[in-house]
Amino acid sequence: MRENTVKKIWAAGGAVINGWLGIPSAVASENMAQAGWDSLTVDLQHGLVDYDSGLSMLQAISTTSITPLARVQWLEPGMIMKLLDAGAYGIICPMINTRAECEAFVGACRYAPKGYRSFGPARANWYAGPDYFKHADSEIIAMAMIETKQAMDNLEDILAVPGLDAIYVGPNDLSITLGLRPRACRRSPSS
Repeated sequence: MRENTVKKIWAAGGAVINGWLGIPSAVASENMAQAGWDSLTVDLQHGLVDYDSGLSMLQAISTTSITPLARVQWLEPGMIMKLLDAGAYGIICPMINTRAECEAFVGACRYAPKGYRSFGPARANWYAGPDYFKHADSEIIAMAMIETKQAMDNLEDILAVPGLDAIYVGPNDLSITLGLRPRACRRSPSS
């Protein structure tokens, strides 16, 4: 299986530089992939990207060694599995608020007995290699988004979920649930 370079960088103690793709364009994605990012995230939650354009964007990223990731719209196992089958090497899932939600998310990213992901890696086999099934559970990234006060209150339980690789803090939604305005650049806790 093609190596997940994000996991390799993390294992070596390094930081990953990730680009974000919200324009539904394979050409723009291919251009971004040529820029030398460690990974690129196809954003199906916000922006204009749907599954069909997301698939072509994953194909464009695949012209390079950049690790392809996808952010799904919601905790919806069918779409998580479909994007993994399409060749995403990691899923970022928004609005994970509880341990049970995180377990459901991670389970959708892993085959039995570690999860309940259905087998059908059509494009993933072409992209990753014929031994995809053997290594997918250890190479695929499951990243939960922490975006609410409820998630912060449950953070230790969320982080304890086996198979969760990372979290991503969504600052704007978190700000809203804490009674603050969403802002791209926060200067102090009260602003």
